Amino acid sequence: MASGGEAAAWVPQKEGLREICGLLQQQMAPTADDKSAVWQKLEHYSQFPDFNNYLAFIFARAEGISVEVRQAAGLLLKNNLRSALKTMPPTNQQYIKLELLPCVGAADKQIRSTAGTIISTFVQIGGVAEWPELLHALVKCLDSNDVNHMEGAMDALSKICEDVPQVLDSDISGLSERPINAFVPRFLQLFQSPHATLRKLALGSVNQYVMLMPTVLSVSMDKYLQGLFLLANDPTPEVRKLVCAAFVQLIEVRSSVLEPHLRNVIEYMLVVNKDQDDEVALEACEFWSAYCEAELPPENLREFLPRLLPILLSNMAYSDDDESIVEAEEDGSLPDREQDLKPRFHASRFHGSEDVEDEDDDIVNVWNLRKCSAAALDFISNVFGDEILPTLMPIVQAKLSATGDEAWKDREAAVLAFGAIGEGCINGLYPHLSEHSGPEGSYMYCCEWKSYPVISLGFIIAFLVPLLDDKYPLIRSISCWTLSRFSKYIVQGTAHREGHDQFDKVLTGFLRRLLDDNKRVQEAACSAFATLEEEAAEELVPRLDVILQHLMCAFGKYQVHCAPPLNVLYSSYVRRNLRIVYDAIGTLADAVGGELNQPKYLEILMPPLITKWQQLSNSDKDLFPLLECFTSIAQADPISAGSPYDKEFIVCCLDLLSGLTEGLGPGIESLVSQSNLRDLLLQCCMDDAYDVRQSAFALLGDLARVCPVHLHPRLAEFLDVSAKQLNPPKLKETVSVANNACWAIGELAIKVRKEMSPVVLTVVSALVLILQHPEGLNKSLIENTAITLGRLAWVCPELVSPHMEHFMQSWCIALSMIRDDIEKEDAFRGLCAMVRANPSGALNSLVFMCKAIASWHEIRSEDLHNEVCQVLHGYKQNELMTTHCSLEMLPDAQGWSMGTMHVRFGATCEGQATEVSTTMILVLENFHCMPSCKIHTVIPVIWSCCFLALIIGGIFSWGCIWAMISSSFLIGS
Repeated sequence: MASGGEAAAWVPQKEGLREICGLLQQQMAPTADDKSAVWQKLEHYSQFPDFNNYLAFIFARAEGISVEVRQAAGLLLKNNLRSALKTMPPTNQQYIKLELLPCVGAADKQIRSTAGTIISTFVQIGGVAEWPELLHALVKCLDSNDVNHMEGAMDALSKICEDVPQVLDSDISGLSERPINAFVPRFLQLFQSPHATLRKLALGSVNQYVMLMPTVLSVSMDKYLQGLFLLANDPTPEVRKLVCAAFVQLIEVRSSVLEPHLRNVIEYMLVVNKDQDDEVALEACEFWSAYCEAELPPENLREFLPRLLPILLSNMAYSDDDESIVEAEEDGSLPDREQDLKPRFHASRFHGSEDVEDEDDDIVNVWNLRKCSAAALDFISNVFGDEILPTLMPIVQAKLSATGDEAWKDREAAVLAFGAIGEGCINGLYPHLSEHSGPEGSYMYCCEWKSYPVISLGFIIAFLVPLLDDKYPLIRSISCWTLSRFSKYIVQGTAHREGHDQFDKVLTGFLRRLLDDNKRVQEAACSAFATLEEEAAEELVPRLDVILQHLMCAFGKYQVHCAPPLNVLYSSYVRRNLRIVYDAIGTLADAVGGELNQPKYLEILMPPLITKWQQLSNSDKDLFPLLECFTSIAQADPISAGSPYDKEFIVCCLDLLSGLTEGLGPGIESLVSQSNLRDLLLQCCMDDAYDVRQSAFALLGDLARVCPVHLHPRLAEFLDVSAKQLNPPKLKETVSVANNACWAIGELAIKVRKEMSPVVLTVVSALVLILQHPEGLNKSLIENTAITLGRLAWVCPELVSPHMEHFMQSWCIALSMIRDDIEKEDAFRGLCAMVRANPSGALNSLVFMCKAIASWHEIRSEDLHNEVCQVLHGYKQNELMTTHCSLEMLPDAQGWSMGTMHVRFGATCEGQATEVSTTMILVLENFHCMPSCKIHTVIPVIWSCCFLALIIGGIFSWGCIWAMISSSFLIGS
């Protein structure tokens, strides 16, 4: 690396400096005719090795240049560093660093802020070890009395703490301690600074480490809490917001530190939840949901509910200046803004996922105090249930009883409250919805509070359905959402005539609102209808004709063309509403499945969709929600569609192909053979985009099921790239990619069998690491990992079995959690194959293996049942079992470890180890007599008997215990 003197010797040429400054000025000019030409020139200059030196010089000390141009040079430098820093000559790096450091204390705030951004970029890419002067300079600035230097240093540090907090909490060569140890005490000291900017930056920086909790912050927790209490009433809203954020984080991850102060914290949150600044109130409101999610004792919050619930309801009402009111009152013919046109997906291509995000409450896309308050009420209702109703319902009743045009916002908030508590307080809601009159929803509150039986849903439906026709759009909108929250109970009631009629009323109301003139109501109706579809499923089949007629009517309504000049604006409006109709159609196809595959329905549904598809170009982004709709329709009826390009289009096309593969099965083979899908799919599996890889591996697994022969020419490459997804540095952040890749490997394994050999051990090593370290990973990945490991063991037992003792326990634990299905059968075939190849490898994990076998409710495959019997019978005949099956293998009983049992009962345990193993042999000998492998009913009894024998062995003989075990077999049979 060049010395500081060598780096500082670089001097810009005046001509180059003048040219670059001129280009930056042109780029910033609001009236510039061709900014793309200017940008191309800057791109051309960026090819020169010292171009970034020029930018650093302009930013740091160009004389006579405006601050705006200097800042533009700095931001361009920051962007260039992301792509060029690693290949930049060391002398150039050193020059830029030397120019940056003085800017930390610049007099102009914009220059200080931009310098902090560039410094943070340096640290993100290269760390701090390569820039030792930086830490010393920042500490020196913090310790100075110069406000500019202090604010500049804090600005840079706050960005580093936000972007890469772990860098400061790591060991650095040449430093005696971690950098964070030097900074946290200084941050805490700045809590008392008279300058609001320093207080804000210092508090925000410390907050970034609450999750990581470095040692220095842990030992300074009392000072941190004292600082929070000191800043709780800070005059600056940004500081109060950060105080609230700190308490929310602490209640989520370090609730124990708040326990001594919990009453004071709750009191404070009640006050700031009504703060005049909406951002502060919003951050405070997050506390209630976080408290409930942390599963802390409800008693701590119960006494505050009479004060908290009115605050939440008050905050759930629209404010007079809320933009949503203006937007909702716009005529339906006005255009949507581009930012409103976000993609909509009704399904996930995450194999095995049970945690698909629920968007049924996404009435307003921006998270705000109103939505946060409703979410908090939802959480509270699920924790406290019906006991909140005596406090809540009088307030709701008062809001519902309000009359007049100005009271509609209160009535709307009351309907929102019903939806928020619809799950947590469902039983208690029935007696409170016992009377209504008219669409305005006048309401009679039951004053006497007592236990009521669960009665018909007629009261709720009779109260809410008329509100679907309210004159205020936002009341119609929220009524759609609230009714959708009761979808499960509405569908359950269809078994009775009255419930059947109520279902029709709700369905008809939603369909009617699909044709509403207000686009907000249209969106809410589509979302509510989709939720009802998911619950109703086959209940929709008799009504398919009416449903499709309404959907296609809405489809046509949303495509009405206006005369110029409104036609240009109206096209934007068309785009948004068509997307929500696509979503509803796709969800309907998912719900009714093959019932949609009838000519009378397809004649209604397909012609308009195909016509629309033919009208769109391959570059039109409106194509991918249409293709997403086709994906679901294809699973009910084999109809193909086109293919677009671009990242979003790629994801949608991959999902469409997966849907076609599932719908057509082996029929897709002729289409695949005539295309270059295999090569394109491999490229998608290696794509940088997370969602592209996720969908690509889903398609890979689907193709492996139905036409693996067409993957064969590039099989080794597919297996290699799939294996790499299982052990990336940040597995938790790419868990759905790893999940789909793992699933695809398993599907390939059972099709190509021995051709898996070259990658088996690589894949098994990654799978074992996942099973042994499941913390933070979702259930689906663990299950797919266990299944894929079993499939690899099934096809290549000679390669996997020598290593089985290293993973048997964690693998069997995972197997025991999987529900009975064909994939579980494959995994157990692998288990049996491994045991046959290496019987001694499972001896130390025999109990875990028995537990996994006992997890079956019934092994339907006769040959697998026989294989399991043979494995157990083999251990019975093996003399090694008597030697190796010791007490340490038995599961804990009543929470006692075997070590504890040894202390309590002395050597008796050890002395009877051989007898226990002998008894287990006798038990296993009789396993083959059990019908349908119903061992899950017997194994717990066996362990209980053995445990009982150990404790009272002097009273009962082992013969008695064996008689008890034999009886249990009779019961199990």
